[in-house]
Amino acid sequence: MRTKKALTELMAEWKTDRDMMERIWHWRTLEEKPARFADFPAAMHPDLQASLESRGIGQLYTHQREAFDLAADGKSFTAVTPTASGKSFCYHLPVLNMILNDSSARALYLFPTKALAQDQKSDLHTLIEGTGKEILSYTYDGDTAPGIRTKVRKAGQIVLTNPDMLHSGILPHHTKWVSLFENLKYIVIDELHTYKGIFGSHVAHVIRRLKRICAFYGSDPVFICTSATIANPQELAENLTDSKHVLVDQNGAPAGKKHIVFYNPPVIHPTFGVRRSAVLEVRDLATRLIREGVQTIVFAKSRVRVEMLVKYLQEITKRKIQDESIKGYRGGYLPSERRLIEKGLRDGTIQCVVSTNALELGVDIGQLQACIMTGYPGNIASAWQQAGRAGRRQDESLVIYVAQSTALDQYIIQHPEYLLEQSPEEARIHPENILILMDHLKCASFELPFTTDEQYGEFDVQALLEYLAEEGVVILSGDRWHWMSDRFPAHDISLRSTSQENVIIIDQSVPADTRVIGEMDRFSAMTLLHEEAIYLHQGTQFQVEFLDWEEKKAYVREVDVDYFTDANLAVELKVIAEDKQTTHGRTAVHYGDVAVLAMPTLFKKIRFDTHDNIGSGPISLPPEELHTSSTWLSFARPDGWAESELSDAMGSAAYAIGSFVPIFVQCDRRDIHVVPQVKSPHDDLPAFFIHDSYPGGIGISERIYGLWPELLAKAKEHVENCPCQDGCPSCIGAQDAPLDTKQAVGRLLGSLEEAVRNRVI
Repeated sequence: MRTKKALTELMAEWKTDRDMMERIWHWRTLEEKPARFADFPAAMHPDLQASLESRGIGQLYTHQREAFDLAADGKSFTAVTPTASGKSFCYHLPVLNMILNDSSARALYLFPTKALAQDQKSDLHTLIEGTGKEILSYTYDGDTAPGIRTKVRKAGQIVLTNPDMLHSGILPHHTKWVSLFENLKYIVIDELHTYKGIFGSHVAHVIRRLKRICAFYGSDPVFICTSATIANPQELAENLTDSKHVLVDQNGAPAGKKHIVFYNPPVIHPTFGVRRSAVLEVRDLATRLIREGVQTIVFAKSRVRVEMLVKYLQEITKRKIQDESIKGYRGGYLPSERRLIEKGLRDGTIQCVVSTNALELGVDIGQLQACIMTGYPGNIASAWQQAGRAGRRQDESLVIYVAQSTALDQYIIQHPEYLLEQSPEEARIHPENILILMDHLKCASFELPFTTDEQYGEFDVQALLEYLAEEGVVILSGDRWHWMSDRFPAHDISLRSTSQENVIIIDQSVPADTRVIGEMDRFSAMTLLHEEAIYLHQGTQFQVEFLDWEEKKAYVREVDVDYFTDANLAVELKVIAEDKQTTHGRTAVHYGDVAVLAMPTLFKKIRFDTHDNIGSGPISLPPEELHTSSTWLSFARPDGWAESELSDAMGSAAYAIGSFVPIFVQCDRRDIHVVPQVKSPHDDLPAFFIHDSYPGGIGISERIYGLWPELLAKAKEHVENCPCQDGCPSCIGAQDAPLDTKQAVGRLLGSLEEAVRNRVI
């Protein structure tokens, strides 16, 4: 049996490996950082201090002490420190201190997922046990047994829940929670940075409804928010809670030495600039780490890639009986399965986990030595969250960023300072989205009547209440608007998805023992659960035999084939209303509302290992329609361009433009879509549309409206500087177009940039 190398020895070996170093384009070492401590505050209850000392804690980190003092002074604050820096003590300590001094006081903890709530409950109970006092803390979510729910409502001093349960299970039934709302002193919002986009916009309204109910019962709680590093934590917290916050951002926790490696797969088709699949490179790197005994987490950006990598890596241990050392982790797994995986990571029985961004969050998964990112996660904040999963207990750690062939990935591999030295993105929410506002105004009306002079948060809603009265859901009686509908509004609103229903996945491999193995949102199901799709779950292949779209059920059966499937979406777009326009010569920039129709058309069968296309088939599903906001650039057709030439150039230019939007508006790439139209139905002109990915929009395209010159310049620069000859996935996307398309894209972007450069939009 060969000896397993320590991580430092393995890294030293790589530095002498010529092939490896040709693929490593940059190696940055972040040195270890010592801790900065502060004494326990004089106001800390002796029993709480004793609990900390029983765990070997004789001092607080400086940021924990600052948080304790602010909470004691009744000031809402937001603590922003890296992963594994003891952020949970920023809220556990002031909350427990308050309850030890006043047993009637209450606290409400909000976590973005049930898994985090369960994880923090364990840590909280350890602290409580150390005090020797009885403090009643409970999780309250969909898994809470009916017999315990009454006890939680009546006696829970600390209630741990998630925004979804608060939205649909607590606020509409506030009369059952009188003891909580009358005595609520602290509201804790953990993982603040996750509350962005459509989810954050919804949760902002849930918080406004919560504050309204607290005011009704006479309480005015302090908000404690904790977050990973983002560019605007204080602004986000204040927008989310509609309250003033103090920022705590001086981290006192220690950090171990961390090596960050930028790894670029080798070029396998020099003529076309095509690099080896990042998935296959990640498989080989992870295999090396696993064989040397290095506990590793691998991040992939999609469910399909997670399952592909699990299948590949399980081949390493396939000769072992019932080996459980390599697991996948993603949304759609059942909660019990995810809890077992988290436990296996903590106790070391799982050697490698392959995850979507589901494990970016602060679930305690113990000490991992290495992290591999399969491509750029989509934003800088997520990249640092993923990197923080390695070396969580101050040990030396390794992070490998494996670039894909996409334009943004190749830009980052050539400019590592973008990731290493630039500020993380801003997290944006858009509570003024009229669709979201109206949804939660209905919920708020159901919970408590509105008076005729009452505001809802920062919104003047009297005209909107009049509209709801016309719709027959509220009625004006005296000076109050009362809910009149027999519908329960919260049940019709999903905080996390633009679609309201998930598709349930049912395994019928054994007819006598059919079972639910997962679920998926409707939009994803269109491309991943169509009939004949290969659905992967923990490395096991299932074929979708029947998709009941009306009942939202996919029936699958286990198979053993050498391919996976990938589906295409056809998109139609039309302008509904135009709100802003700036014209310059034959070019114009617009902003307004659009309708987007998405329809899956066909799927491809792609062979494992080689990734060759070995077949295709049609998909028969109804289209999904999205009404959202968009900015678009329209221009006169360039002289001398044939329609086919312009179509090829615009398709490739749209790929380049879309790749660099996140650099300028600092959003997630998935938050926007770019649609080229050679002849737009709106005005018969060629146009590039950039639209928000969510109903009603979340403000991203409106910000892009003023950034077209910079965006076009960056896309043009990257295309022209790409070392390929005729275009490649690193600059203009997959190449089915003629060989001169790259040059045509450069000319087109250059002319459009020139047209819009010297004006203020």
